[in-house]
Amino acid sequence: MADIRTFNVVILGLGFLLIFTAFTTCGNIEQTVLKSLDNGSFTGSGYHSLGIIYGVFSFSNLLAPMAIAVVGPRLTMFFSGILYSGYIAVFIFPSTWSFYLTSVMIGVGAAMLWTAQGHFLVENSEASTINRNTGMFWALLQCSMLFGNLYIYFDWNGATEISDGSRKTIFTTLLVTSVLGTLTFLILRQTDRQQEMLSEEEGQSLLSSHVMYKQRARTAVNDAKSEFKMILHLLKTKTILLLSCCMAYSGLELSFYSGVYGTCIGATAQFGEAAKGLIGISGIVVGAGEIVGGGCFGLMCKNNRFRRTSVVFLGMVVHFVAFYLIFLNIPDDAPVVIKTSTQDKPFLTPSASIAILCSFLLGLGDSCFNTQLYSILGHIYAEQSSPAFAIFKFIQSIFAAVAFLYSGYLLLTWQLLFMVVIGFTGTLCFFLVERMQNFSLDLQEY
Repeated sequence: MADIRTFNVVILGLGFLLIFTAFTTCGNIEQTVLKSLDNGSFTGSGYHSLGIIYGVFSFSNLLAPMAIAVVGPRLTMFFSGILYSGYIAVFIFPSTWSFYLTSVMIGVGAAMLWTAQGHFLVENSEASTINRNTGMFWALLQCSMLFGNLYIYFDWNGATEISDGSRKTIFTTLLVTSVLGTLTFLILRQTDRQQEMLSEEEGQSLLSSHVMYKQRARTAVNDAKSEFKMILHLLKTKTILLLSCCMAYSGLELSFYSGVYGTCIGATAQFGEAAKGLIGISGIVVGAGEIVGGGCFGLMCKNNRFRRTSVVFLGMVVHFVAFYLIFLNIPDDAPVVIKTSTQDKPFLTPSASIAILCSFLLGLGDSCFNTQLYSILGHIYAEQSSPAFAIFKFIQSIFAAVAFLYSGYLLLTWQLLFMVVIGFTGTLCFFLVERMQNFSLDLQEY
């Protein structure tokens, strides 16, 4: 059974790797693609689309556990993957109405996908393996930052505008990758808990199929109601209220590294013809930072009790260093420029090396926060995994939505300052939660 659980975690990671190879690459380049679009009737904005996605995502998280209770995590992830593929397909033949419609649909699908992922990961883990499985999944997921962005670098290097032919080729490739990742969820296997439930149902096969169907439907509805009540209960607890600040920061920096920073690099005229190609390199290096962080902090650290605060503190320091270097190296109006590039000069002469270093630091710091949030939620709420991860994604995504909506209007300096304030507060709150947990363990041992 341990082999089946490890198999499930690896396959889960591979499925997310393929789907998010497509989606993260799409998010990284879509604002640049849309600014180069030769279509007078298209009026969509990549920032607005991502804001809609994360806004719908945030509120859909409150209902996601009920859907999982009715359908099950495997089928939930499969249907969610189909919605991701539909959003990517829109960029092949873009139109404003389909662009924003699929933005709403993928927001719903993302809530179902991530809540089901958290539930499935905990279901295939124990207290002794949750950190290993979290790190393994995170490292596989963040490999998605490498392949698509590498393709972008080779295709866009030296380009000043993105042609229609190049756009169609890129997004057709991303669509095929997303579909393959969606199909991967169909080969996930049942755990011992699920097999026991099936055995109980088989033992009751003397009942008529109509009665059995009614019983299962009634059970699913009751499970869905209890999941929603549990979400409302957990939202009032001191632990979730404290962790919510750290979750909020993870949403702000998610929007920055996944959509805003790549656009800033591509809009910096001082990088010359290499600017568009650097978007791909930046995405690759962010992924490298995520992989290094996921491997080091998820797989190699064994001291569950004391490591989380150290890793989160490291993530805060790494991010603050990156923010300061970005402040010095990138023009202040880079996120809001309407044209394809800005001529403004930052405090330093823009350096591609510093820009790429900041990409690595952004990825490394993000992995510090996310792996430890997954770890502490899986540890504290092992029996309420779906509601806990739904709350995490609700808070994270609503702040990501807010960040994407203001990113097209707020200068870079103010965006960085806002993240510094929330990041520092979130780190302190995480320390308090860890201290509370350690005190509780000491009291139980006594």
